[in-house]
Amino acid sequence: MGFEPTIRFWRILTFQASAFDHSATAPHCSGSARPSGTRCLAQGVKGWHKRGMKHNAAFVALALLAAPLNAQEPAKPVALAPGEIVAAAPAKDWAAIPASDLLIMDLASDAKGTSRRVVIQLMLPRYSAGWIGNIRILATAHWWDGTSVNRVQDNYVVQWGDASEKKALPSGLASLPESAYMSRGMPVGAPVKTAGTVTVSDALAWLKANSRAPSSTPVLTDIYAPHTSFWQGWPLAFDSKNSWPVHCYGMVGVGRDLPPNTGTGAELYTVIGHAPRHLDRNIALVGRVIEGIEHLSALPRGTGALGFYETAEERVPIRSVRLGNDVKDLPKFEYLSTESKSFAAYAEARANRRDAFFIRPAGGADICNIPVPVRRAKP
Repeated sequence: MGFEPTIRFWRILTFQASAFDHSATAPHCSGSARPSGTRCLAQGVKGWHKRGMKHNAAFVALALLAAPLNAQEPAKPVALAPGEIVAAAPAKDWAAIPASDLLIMDLASDAKGTSRRVVIQLMLPRYSAGWIGNIRILATAHWWDGTSVNRVQDNYVVQWGDASEKKALPSGLASLPESAYMSRGMPVGAPVKTAGTVTVSDALAWLKANSRAPSSTPVLTDIYAPHTSFWQGWPLAFDSKNSWPVHCYGMVGVGRDLPPNTGTGAELYTVIGHAPRHLDRNIALVGRVIEGIEHLSALPRGTGALGFYETAEERVPIRSVRLGNDVKDLPKFEYLSTESKSFAAYAEARANRRDAFFIRPAGGADICNIPVPVRRAKP
């Protein structure tokens, strides 16, 4: 707030002055009218001057204490919120998502007749390639048409597929080993086709050399893996030998039976609660929901064990599931490049909120608390 010599200010000075010389408030002082409560401060100060420099110095000190300090200090810049940084990101910092890497699931309309579409971005070819190959076969065969959402477990997952478990699968589906939950080494380089395989020390050196983050780069804290980072828009974890995608909100995985079964990709789920990172490297992750997650997360919770619906009436029908390049008039999508300056600033802001609402920056963030921004591309 700015400073004004209000009556309150004069009262404060008068009160402080009276502590040194009671004559400042003596009833015998006279003069022109003053604001109520000033009590002839001018005569009191004049009396001080006659009594010597000691009292004069005290008055000057009090006046300095009441000086307009706020007016002398430069205004601190207001820190941008993460969403503001994303909104201001230039077009060059956004990367296109090919339609062929999208999976479009249309649910039956809700009770009000509103259509419900869920858009899923499929994982990078380096990870879960076998399962994604199966998903492409299933979508091309229209296998999911007429199946349903069968499980909604609060703060955990939504799962869909064939509730009867009797629908015949198309031919050509691959059977994948558990080792395929991870990828050997850490990817290096921008294009997937030229990505190399390196040790963890090489990966860390590469990340440091290619980082465009500001000096206050957030510390990615994690208890599930030695290291976490982002690569081509995806959250990853890695150790000295392998790297793997992680279970953040909205990630899509493959349902399976007990090991060594790893699932075909016909049964899928998405995370709708706190990141279940204990599932990392135990189930294949094949993508993430980039639009329409509310059509899944807001569904009624299942009353059966693990959130399964107990009756056919509770299940949400799936009208169709198609690959993006088979859907007409599909909007284009893009993500904020995790190698861009804008993402570095956004990640730092997520880890250390300094905008007006916050009191103390956190000093770090879990990788799942820095969701990669995705939007419809501007026409």
